[in-house]
Formats: sequence, structure tokens, C-alpha cells
Amino acid sequence: MVTTTGESFPLPISIEDTDVDQLEAAVGVLRALDYRQGGGFCRDAVRVVKTASLLLHWGTVPQPLRARLSTVLADVHNLLGWTEFDIGRDEAARRRFERALEIAAEAGNDNLVANIRYRLGRVHLHRHDARGALAEFARGREAAVRSDSGRALAILAANEAWAFAMAGDERPALTRLAEAEAAFATAGSWPEPRPWEAFFRETDMAAMHGTVLTELATAVAGRYSGEAITQLTSAAGGYGADMARSRSLTLVMLAQNHALRGDFDEATRIGGEAVDLAAQVGSVRPKDRLAPLERLLTAHRGDAAVSGLADRIGRYRSEPLG
Repeated sequence: MVTTTGESFPLPISIEDTDVDQLEAAVGVLRALDYRQGGGFCRDAVRVVKTASLLLHWGTVPQPLRARLSTVLADVHNLLGWTEFDIGRDEAARRRFERALEIAAEAGNDNLVANIRYRLGRVHLHRHDARGALAEFARGREAAVRSDSGRALAILAANEAWAFAMAGDERPALTRLAEAEAAFATAGSWPEPRPWEAFFRETDMAAMHGTVLTELATAVAGRYSGEAITQLTSAAGGYGADMARSRSLTLVMLAQNHALRGDFDEATRIGGEAVDLAAQVGSVRPKDRLAPLERLLTAHRGDAAVSGLADRIGRYRSEPLG
């Protein structure tokens, strides 16, 4: 007997390569939207989850396609976790990531497992939990080794450097940063990146370098801010409109470093640009990351422009996410 699922799919369903192709393409569109506009498209991503789950559990799936279809389902849960994190729903994000881990493990996809662990670590980092982040990154490193992915290892090493720097551990931060850059120097020989790790290219390596040095400049010694400015300026110039959220976060740190060096004219100019861009992105992360810059500006209120930007940041950070 042929029936329907409630989603207008007749049962039984025979799954073909083209069905999985379409789902992979849909996830790619959603990921691009996330990079450009932030995490405000959960409804569309949930539809992909429902469709992939339906096909996997109710369809007749040839064995060669089963792991690929499971990977799509794990990947969209991973993406949903990232969007939940992006709009400030950390617990919902963790639940999505945990489900993504289960499905990726079932699919035998260690490369995706490594990426999910990286993203779980980023949730901890955003909440200034360096120890929790390092634990997730260590698990991710194990999966990356199993998958023999140089790109995954470079991503994890760079983020471990960030966690160490946040904790004020200067030497391991610089060691991990050097490892990431040495690994990324061989990127020309790496295979084509998987969709979930394809974002990490030269611009992102520069941004991570600048991020680590920004943390060290704040927690250890101000001398790191000069090189941080160089790296972040390069990264900000490399991000286009398709990576608006990353550019906004980079500009926030760039303004922060100028303020740390006492150059409040540049801090105000760049900080204003950062707020302009952040306001167009559906993400709480730029709001949260503006806090150190706001403190620096507030402590230097003798200048009208500086005071004006400090007040503007305060108002922006207090507004609910649109």
C-alpha cells in the first residue's frame, strides 16, 4: 500500500543520488545565509532536518547512500546548533550539537565529528570557559587525527590557541598558534574541504591569529596589540559581504586593539563601522564581543566622539536581537 507522510511524500520512498544532492545543496544555501546574515533562519533548516530524517527512516536507502544521507542530517543539526548559538540560545545549541555528534558517529564521519567538537568548544569560549573549550577541542583533535584532516587539525589548533590565550597561558597559546599556521602553510596539498570546514582559509587564519593576540594583549601584555592590528586589518580586508558576521567580529577586535594602544581616533572610527555592520547581522555574538571595547571607551570619555560611540554601543548591546 502506498500512503503519505504528511509532508506529501508517498511511501515507500526509493532514495536516489539526486535526492541527497538536493539536500546537500539546501544545506549549502543555509550555511551561506548564516555566514552572511547570522542565525535567523532556523525554520528553513528545520525543514531540511525533517526531510532528511524522513528519507533516512522511511525510505528505501541503498547502502552506499546511507552514510551520505546520515552525514547530511548530522550536518544540518550541526548548522542548527551554530545558529542557536548565534542567537544566544546556548542550551538549545548544545542539544543540537549532541544530536549531530550521535548521527555523525553512526555515519562514521570523523571529520564532521571534529567540526562539531570545534563548534561545541566555541560555545564554551564565548562564555569565557577556557577549560571547557579545551576539553572539546581535545576530543575534536582525536577525531581529526582519525579522519586524517589537516584542515580540521589547523582549525582546532588555532582555537586551542585562543582558549589558552583567554586563560592567560601565553606559551601554550603561542605554541598552538604556530602549529596552526605551520599546518595551514601546507593547505595547497590538502584535498578539497568538506562543506562544514570550507570557511577556514587564509582570511580566517589571519583573523584567528589576530584573535589570539588580542586575548594575549588583554590578559598578558599590551605588546601583542601591534601585531594583532596587522593580522586583523588583513582579515577585515579579506572578508566580503558574504562573510558579514566574521567581518563585524574582526572589526570589533581591531577597534579594541587600537583602544588598547591609546589610538582612540582609530578605535572610534573602526568601532563605529563595526557597530554599523553588526546591527545588520542577526547575531548576539558581536553584541557580546563589544563589551571590552565599550569598557575601554567608557574609561576614556574626555573626547566627545569616544563618549558618543560608548553610549551607542551601550544602547545597541541593550537592544533585543531583531
